[in-house]
Amino acid sequence: MKILKNILYRSSFFVSLFAVTSCSEDFLERPPVDAIVDAGFYQTDDQVLASTALLYSKVWFDYNDKASYNLGDFRAGTAFSAYNDRGNVLFNTTGNTPENGSAWRSFFIVVGQSNLAISNINQYAGAAVSPTIKKMAIAEARFMRAVAYRSLVMNWGAVPIIENNLELLSDTSVSRNTPESVWKFLTSEMRQVAEDLPATPIRPGRVTRWSAEGMLARFYLTRAGVESAGSGTRNQTFLDSAKYYSERVITQSGLSLLKNYGDLFLFPYDNNSESLFSLQWVYSPGAYGTQNSTPAYLAFSPDIANGDGWGGDKSATWWMLGQYEGIKQTATGMQGRTIDQRLKATFMLPGASYPEITQTITGGEQKLIVPNPGGDNNFLSIKKYVTGKAKDVGGLSASQNYGHDTYMMRLAEMYLVYAEAVLGNNASTSDPVALKYYNAIHTRAGLPVFAGPLTFDIIFKERLVEFAMEGLAWYDLVSLHYYNPTKAYAILNSQDRGLFATAPDVFPNPTSWTFTKTPWSTTERTINANSGNFLLPIPSAELSQAPNLQKPAVDYYSK
Repeated sequence: MKILKNILYRSSFFVSLFAVTSCSEDFLERPPVDAIVDAGFYQTDDQVLASTALLYSKVWFDYNDKASYNLGDFRAGTAFSAYNDRGNVLFNTTGNTPENGSAWRSFFIVVGQSNLAISNINQYAGAAVSPTIKKMAIAEARFMRAVAYRSLVMNWGAVPIIENNLELLSDTSVSRNTPESVWKFLTSEMRQVAEDLPATPIRPGRVTRWSAEGMLARFYLTRAGVESAGSGTRNQTFLDSAKYYSERVITQSGLSLLKNYGDLFLFPYDNNSESLFSLQWVYSPGAYGTQNSTPAYLAFSPDIANGDGWGGDKSATWWMLGQYEGIKQTATGMQGRTIDQRLKATFMLPGASYPEITQTITGGEQKLIVPNPGGDNNFLSIKKYVTGKAKDVGGLSASQNYGHDTYMMRLAEMYLVYAEAVLGNNASTSDPVALKYYNAIHTRAGLPVFAGPLTFDIIFKERLVEFAMEGLAWYDLVSLHYYNPTKAYAILNSQDRGLFATAPDVFPNPTSWTFTKTPWSTTERTINANSGNFLLPIPSAELSQAPNLQKPAVDYYSK
């Protein structure tokens, strides 16, 4: 990590050369032909590797900043903001919703800069650049492009596949491509990438063959439902492919699950043995865009942050809280405690202690004890990715400037992909390997062994609690929507996203909590997800710039 981050830091001036703008009005993300195409740059292995290093951070910034949790968790219903981002919380995301535009823009920046890197390396790499590095760097760019297209097609459906932004500068006929052909493109790409990437990272944080095969497992599990037309039956060949690749990553990658779930987010956790692909952020004063800004919006108060800490109204939803074992329904709400360690690592309950975070209090400081504000409305604040003040991370953070990474894929996902792929189109499975892998995740959280059988609902719930606030829940729902939209709508429309209060039995160090819906908050508790609002509308600004985006989609492979 450090080597890669040092490259990022030392080469921060290349950010301007890349001219990765955050305010482009053109979804094509026209490449800066007068800058990075310096033929004298790609003359050594280090220079080629430096050219792709920024594909791990800067290009994803607008997505990671706020769109990641707005789309991935707010729309999915795992978390909510009581007074902000209400369009996403209430499933009313429009063409003008800021996070819609920033996510679209960021993903096409990834596509555009990946295309530019591929073109430049092919055109300008000097004789001193080793064939291995050249092949690997191109594979890195193709990896990033495929990952971006997975997000594009799952959020907006039909989108244009762009492999060469330079050619498109004079082409006004570009149209969207069908989701089926986009999925074919990105899985085909990732299969080649898996062949070209090394089995071990050339430098800490770089993607490997196992990163690509992990993505293939994820891609195939979703693609299995893409062509089902909502029939409820998934493609068995693709399910088998998801099983094949997930098992290879589990058994052959050499990666391993961390023993304690909470350690996944305990600084410094970057590029640990469970990380298959992470965005590589760096604390970088004066180089805006290569740092992780998300914690600024998640931390519940400046008291535990660096002058930011604007997430005071963000919380787990009532529905999400009910997913944790041990939290029981009562006549008046919910009550209890859970031994599932993932709750404390993801959300903060009143009275809970976090000794790794310093809290400012009247007259001094203390190790964080989550306040108990009382009343009939408070919040289960976000813990995941919140690492505290600068003093808590060795001085490597400041306001809106954090250096810890964002997971894009963890090994744990492979275990649950395997279980779901084996389940496939069956109502349940007692496959011993699927159960073993499921329990590897389930028991790590402190829960007892699950005897089975596994069903979709059980695996889906496990994914929710494992990956809450990692931006995956929404994509799980989109994956389900491909082959069973009725069930996807039913899950979303059953959720309670309204206000509630949490009261500990004692303070601090409570042994249980009582949860009560806020009596006066009777509106905006539920949403109405349907075929008309499930996918995101293409941002209005992009439609005005590229009217071809409104034309019917075509098969990419029919051209």
